[in-house]
Amino acid sequence: MVQCMTPPAQIAPADLDLDQLNREFETATPQDILRWALQTFPHGLAQTSAFSIPVTIHMLYQELTPKRPVPVIFLDTFHHFPETLATVDRAHERYQLDLQVYRAIGVSSRESFATRYGDELWHRDIDQFHYLTKVEPLQRALADIEVTAWVSGRRRDQSATRQAMPILELDVDGRLKVNPLANWTRKDLWNYVYQHNVVYNPLHDQGYTSIGDEPLTTQVQNGESERAGRWRGSAKTECGIHG
Repeated sequence: MVQCMTPPAQIAPADLDLDQLNREFETATPQDILRWALQTFPHGLAQTSAFSIPVTIHMLYQELTPKRPVPVIFLDTFHHFPETLATVDRAHERYQLDLQVYRAIGVSSRESFATRYGDELWHRDIDQFHYLTKVEPLQRALADIEVTAWVSGRRRDQSATRQAMPILELDVDGRLKVNPLANWTRKDLWNYVYQHNVVYNPLHDQGYTSIGDEPLTTQVQNGESERAGRWRGSAKTECGIHG
């Protein structure tokens, strides 16, 4: 286990020596990294989840079980697969989550979103679509919940654009982003799922290896990269939340 001194009072992310911490955490387990985050940020720690394979939720809620449950932010874009929403419900019930759901302002359904912004906005302006459904709601959630540090489930082996991802990094607003699964492989992830009976999105059993909005997600063929089914046919690799 990596030994890190816990400060007597919560400190600002910008005051951390991220280079040193990242060197130490390269050989740490995800649980070690999450444990450090819980100790360092007893207030203001949250997690984002798309409820694809919520391994870090399982670690936080069934392994580490802090006295103060870590809020889980879910961005309901109104364009998720039904299976995704069902997974949210299953995970919420099983883990008794402090679930914080955020949506685009001024709309209440996929139909009302189309009425306000036009049909298939994702085809006409993908960046605006993601800003309305993900980027702005996340910014609002992080501010509302007074988040200082937030956990993601990203891994380096998911795509070429994530290969150099650090375990700890500052986001554009100076919050600490914690990527405890950064050096895990897809095999590591699924081994953990099977060993611990983690709730996961059943679309993974139907050839979907990375699951986003229904209109923008396709199945992946043998030999394709894990995220090949996201934004297929375009050069886009991220929705704007992580860059």
